[in-house]
Amino acid sequence: MSFKRILTFAVFLAIFSMGSFAQEIELKESEKGVDFYFGGKKVLTYQTVKEPVPDGVKEAFSKSGFIHPISSPSGQVLSRIQPKDHYHHYGIWGPWTQATISGREVDFWNLGDEKGRVDFSHILSKKVAGGAAELNVRQNHLDLKAPESERLAIEEDLRIKLKPADKGRYMVDYTTTISTKIPGGILLDDYRYGGGIGFRATEVWGDDNSTILTSEGHERKTADGKEAKWIIVKGKTDSPEGQSGILFLSHNTNKAHPEPLRVWPVGQYNGKGNVFIEFCPIRHESWELQPEKRYSLKYRMIVFDGDLTAEEAEAYWRAFVK
Repeated sequence: MSFKRILTFAVFLAIFSMGSFAQEIELKESEKGVDFYFGGKKVLTYQTVKEPVPDGVKEAFSKSGFIHPISSPSGQVLSRIQPKDHYHHYGIWGPWTQATISGREVDFWNLGDEKGRVDFSHILSKKVAGGAAELNVRQNHLDLKAPESERLAIEEDLRIKLKPADKGRYMVDYTTTISTKIPGGILLDDYRYGGGIGFRATEVWGDDNSTILTSEGHERKTADGKEAKWIIVKGKTDSPEGQSGILFLSHNTNKAHPEPLRVWPVGQYNGKGNVFIEFCPIRHESWELQPEKRYSLKYRMIVFDGDLTAEEAEAYWRAFVK
């Protein structure tokens, strides 16, 4: 073999090795929960222990069962928990807000009201196989003010699956399956918040250094209450490219797809640290959960550094629902 061929082969092996390392996926348990690793970096944590609240804050705001941090491939933290304006915001999570159980209103979202809450129960399974890491957990939606005593209202099985995407990005499948055993079922009342998948972004992002774009061409000023197949949230970071973000995809089998959005308006909280978005299937119509029946919602996130175009977002969505 000629020196030129040997050199070419060596370069190929080096590039292949670097590429393989960059795509390496790991799953590790830690003191706080379960950590997902991508390319040697911890990029996502599902928290199984209750997060302590700051001094002077009501203990009811402490909770488990959420994703934080979620970081870009270069390690930029994109999520936030317990912001002073909303102590009940927890990175990526999705409690239901206004629910009716036996004629009573139960709120699983606003923890400070102490009517309901959602917490981690136990790990169902976890594995790394086929170049992907998968975690399945049980989350309990608790009715705290039930007439007899606190009771389980909704069982939720949450699947979080991480695998590489193209261009150094990674993807996370977030699939939630809910059911109830309460006689008469539960009505998830139509409201602008609740269920689906919510995202409270890093406190670094605000009106002047972040953008939002939906599949229907809406930006932050017009996206709230509109339906969408996907939404891109991106903003300034310390990544080499100077920007990072997440593309959120809603599956076409989801309730009320294309799904209505809750997007905080421009100017909220003086335009600082005010990025919040949510796919909210009950935004415009209620959803009745029948006893013993299972209901699923499927989402996918593409996490990236640099830019991600509308054309790429559409291609990712088509691949998701094919």
